[in-house]
Amino acid sequence: METSLETVALFSLKLAYEEEGLSPILRDDMVMGDYQKDVFELLVKRRDIQTIQLKMDECLTLAMDALGGVEKPLGRELQKLSAEFSQAQSMEQLNPPLSALRRYLKDVL
Repeated sequence: METSLETVALFSLKLAYEEEGLSPILRDDMVMGDYQKDVFELLVKRRDIQTIQLKMDECLTLAMDALGGVEKPLGRELQKLSAEFSQAQSMEQLNPPLSALRRYLKDVL
């Protein structure tokens, strides 16, 4: 799960900040500091669903803005997937929407 969380954060930040012709954002970039695998690993071990959802919401909001918001089809779909992730009440319920977010953002990139 930690790797998927980090991947969703990375893809979101790439959408928000990566510009064509510049160096790509990588997992070890400073912008990824609060969204690295070890941070998520600690949160998963603590079963801190609220903080995980908060961190994902921060990244997904940036990605949503980069996609043009809910007025655009890509933004509406991201909002739907984000809402499913935010509504999860247990660690087990996080997995399906997290996988869907990862696949969606990968396809968008």
